[in-house]
Amino acid sequence: MTNPWLARFANEPALVAPHLRDRFESSLVSLAALQHAEIAAAKGEGDEFWTELGAWGSKRLRPYIVRNGVLMIPVKGVLLNGFPYQFFDYATGYEYIWKAFERGVSDPEVTGIALIIDSPGGMVAGNFDLVDRIFAARGSKPIRAFAAESSYSAAYSIASAADRIVVARTGGVGSIGVVTSHVDVSKALDEAGYKVTFIFAGQHKVDGNPYEALPDDVKARIQARVDELYGVFVDTVARNRNLDAAAVRATEALTFTATEAIENKLADSIGALDAALAEFEADILNTDEGDETMTTITVASVKADHPEVATALIAEGKEQGAAEAKAGNAQAVTAAVAADRERCAQIDALAAPYAGNAKVIEITTTAKKDGTSAADTALKLMTSGAAANAAVLGAIQQDDASAVAATPAKPGDTAQKPTTPEGWKAEYEGSTALQAEFPSAEAYVAFQKNEAKNGGAK
Repeated sequence: MTNPWLARFANEPALVAPHLRDRFESSLVSLAALQHAEIAAAKGEGDEFWTELGAWGSKRLRPYIVRNGVLMIPVKGVLLNGFPYQFFDYATGYEYIWKAFERGVSDPEVTGIALIIDSPGGMVAGNFDLVDRIFAARGSKPIRAFAAESSYSAAYSIASAADRIVVARTGGVGSIGVVTSHVDVSKALDEAGYKVTFIFAGQHKVDGNPYEALPDDVKARIQARVDELYGVFVDTVARNRNLDAAAVRATEALTFTATEAIENKLADSIGALDAALAEFEADILNTDEGDETMTTITVASVKADHPEVATALIAEGKEQGAAEAKAGNAQAVTAAVAADRERCAQIDALAAPYAGNAKVIEITTTAKKDGTSAADTALKLMTSGAAANAAVLGAIQQDDASAVAATPAKPGDTAQKPTTPEGWKAEYEGSTALQAEFPSAEAYVAFQKNEAKNGGAK
């Protein structure tokens, strides 16, 4: 075999649709004929993936096309591992697909990624790793696959990683299976007079060679390998399409038309590529606008839609409320204690000049216990005759600051009773009766203030 790309599929499991064998082989023949000339003509600078081929070479062999915010990645021809190019309709490398996809995810100008697929399938190597990476990127940006026209086997594996799959009405999907082959040329060699003799070490060193019939045990081992890869393929599609693995396996590697694909849930809709791309662009635009719409959240909606969240929030609110109440109570207690200490200190200051006076001690001790204010305690001290010191009178001076000065009577006015400390003092000094009754003007003023507080005056 002289074609190096066809040789890479010889005796190896493959993810291809056998009914497209002619397209498969002709694509690889064209690739082998044109590849070296095309790559040799591409000259760039440096070794970065998107620049090493130069502008012309990258445009032809590593296209990166963004239209209306949608990156369109071609997945065409035979799909190859170890081939970092997109070679027209003949072949596409898994490495190129991932590099383009990865760039699109990080590109702020790209709002969605479209996989434009027309492929009979390709190599096992590299396929499932690529698909896993694309699937893991779901949610970063909208991803849509377009089967225009064929998306078979390895190509369908890639398509299944997208959020949605659109199939052209004349297109098809499926061929979820694995295939390999063994060619026995021993009879032809016999007829031609040739005999091949292997000289080897290790019992299975020449298993599967084409110069002798395939032994049953060797065939069984090859089948086991194919079965294992088939299981990976089935599980991958089941995960990506949210299907039961048994349903995927039940397809038995059949290929399906567009309408059949919708029925068995291997695709989501049918549409021509241009119209389907326009719809994808519109869906992205509507999604972006919807993201800017504010949603009204109420207590009732949270309780209905997320009861566990509502329960947690209520418990958190109760704990916070209790903590705040505790803190508030502590502050109030601290303030009350400070105020009472200040009151007692003021009462002690009233009693200080009369140390040892039993009456003063009795009045001030009782006042501190029952919450009597310093002003009222001073009044009691004055009216009891236990003290008449100016320091005691100072305790009630704060009330005088708000008193209104008495207005002198005008001629013809009826005499008015004084209502201020100054008036009471003047009244006392002008009355011998009051002087006989009260020991001093200050005692009389204190008496009148007490009377005023209790609702009457003498």
